[in-house]
Amino acid sequence: MKSFFYHYRKFFAGLLVFSIITISLFYTALKPKKSLPIFNPSDVNPELVDSTMQYISKYHTIADFSFTNQNGKTITQKDYEGKIYVADFFFTTCKSICPKMTTNLVEVQKAFIDNPKVKLLSFTVMPDIDSVSVLKEYAKINGVNAYKWNLVTGDKKAIYTLARKSFLAVKQGKPEEQYDMVHTENFVLVDSKKRVRGFYDGTKKEEIQRLIADLNWLLEDEK
Repeated sequence: MKSFFYHYRKFFAGLLVFSIITISLFYTALKPKKSLPIFNPSDVNPELVDSTMQYISKYHTIADFSFTNQNGKTITQKDYEGKIYVADFFFTTCKSICPKMTTNLVEVQKAFIDNPKVKLLSFTVMPDIDSVSVLKEYAKINGVNAYKWNLVTGDKKAIYTLARKSFLAVKQGKPEEQYDMVHTENFVLVDSKKRVRGFYDGTKKEEIQRLIADLNWLLEDEK
């Protein structure tokens, strides 16, 4: 028996290599490929979506916008044209989830600091308090890189409308207060075609790692 295997050792070695390659190819072919969903208003918690948008199930994109950043520069959709970016809603005097969200978004900034295709965008939900000078100080304290990350303020109605009709990311506030909104812990991932591709809990480290992984996947997918 030993002489039989010895005599055909090259054949069995070749068969083993062939089997390994074949199994690997089958595994690669059958392994589910990573993908990211494209979110539309009808896919999202209705509490976060304006009632006029909740029925929309396809072709949703981020609407045009124009706000002022921490350096007094006007920031529009054109500044994010062709970019992949992460958006969130906050206010500088928030003592609950905002500090942790900002710290975690700094980590995202660090991860893509040398990649010009990735940007960040934070909208204040209290523009009456968060003036340009207040945002500038907040940016300085938290290590915000102005080339990578814009903190923006502006007309409250415009921010409210964008938050609930485009980014699908804030809850309606007090009914008696016009355009009042309650920001959430959500980070919103937007691709270069202005489509929403993911929501992430900005207070959790594991969600930040998932966001970074999805950003890297989008970068590869859009090459």
